[in-house]
Amino acid sequence: MFGIGKKKEEKQISCCCGKQAEAGGPQGSAEVKVLGSGCAGCRALLENTQKAVREMGKEGVISVEYITDLEKITAYGVMSLPALVVNGKIASVSRVLKPAEIREILGK
Repeated sequence: MFGIGKKKEEKQISCCCGKQAEAGGPQGSAEVKVLGSGCAGCRALLENTQKAVREMGKEGVISVEYITDLEKITAYGVMSLPALVVNGKIASVSRVLKPAEIREILGK
């Protein structure tokens, strides 16, 4: 009852080469989230982010997610939109970044 005394199952993720994946995925991978309300500026940041990822040739390595759920957005502590979140850290708030600016952020 209540899981007391039960061993937690450890999930292990392996790569196609057979090695164990580190937390956070394959080397060089990134998780990018565009937080927005659905307005034109928020959609523009999403499109510019997707364009930057394509230009970098990292479509399979960098995932881009668009979040419009206010509850999820407030969990990041963001008070102004649009916002760009890279690997859980807020990279930009209240700006529609150009693809070149986004590439620079993702290159770090």
